[in-house]
Order: sequence, then structure tokens, then C-alpha cells
Amino acid sequence: MEIIEEKRDGIHVFKLNGRLDSNTSQGFETAIFQAIADGSKKIVIDFKDLDYISSAGLRVILKATKAVNREEGKIMLCAMQDYVKEVFEIAGFDSFLPIVTTMDEALKEL
Repeated sequence: MEIIEEKRDGIHVFKLNGRLDSNTSQGFETAIFQAIADGSKKIVIDFKDLDYISSAGLRVILKATKAVNREEGKIMLCAMQDYVKEVFEIAGFDSFLPIVTTMDEALKEL
């Protein structure tokens, strides 16, 4: 999996490309927790190019959400493929994580 990080107007953006599973979740966890440790309180995760997410990937997102919430920050998820969004809905993550259609929407809401 490829992780592309960028900053947009003080918002930390993660673009995920490939599969977020037990083999790749540790790398993403390291990257997102480094951003949080460095003071990022507004984070967007772009799923446009993510092909698959497993429970290991969901766990990282849950841990990161809890960490950002403790810092009174916010995580936005955007541009999910239908089958990835379905995983979030089945797991109930859509009840506490905002999921929007586009990157522009995510940036506006933060």
C-alpha cells in the first residue's frame, strides 16, 4: 500500500492507495500517529484509491479517531469506493465517523 501525505491549509491529508490490511496497517498506524504526535488535529483520510480494508485497517482508524478526539480534533473520511464504505457501515463506523463524497467536502467541513 502507498501512503501519500500532504498538508492543505493546516489539515493533514492521507491518501491511501492499495490495500489496508494486516500486512500494511502497521505502516499506516505509524504514519497517522506520527502526524497526531506532531500536533495534527484536523485529518482527512482519502480512500479514493483504496481497494480493500480489513479489520486491521479499521482498528487503526478507530485508534486514530480516539487519539484525535482526545486532542479535541477531528478526522474526516472521503471518496470511498462503495465496497469499502459498506465495510464501514457494517462495522457501524459510519455512526461516529463523518464520511463525505469528495475531498473538497472533507476540507470544507474541517
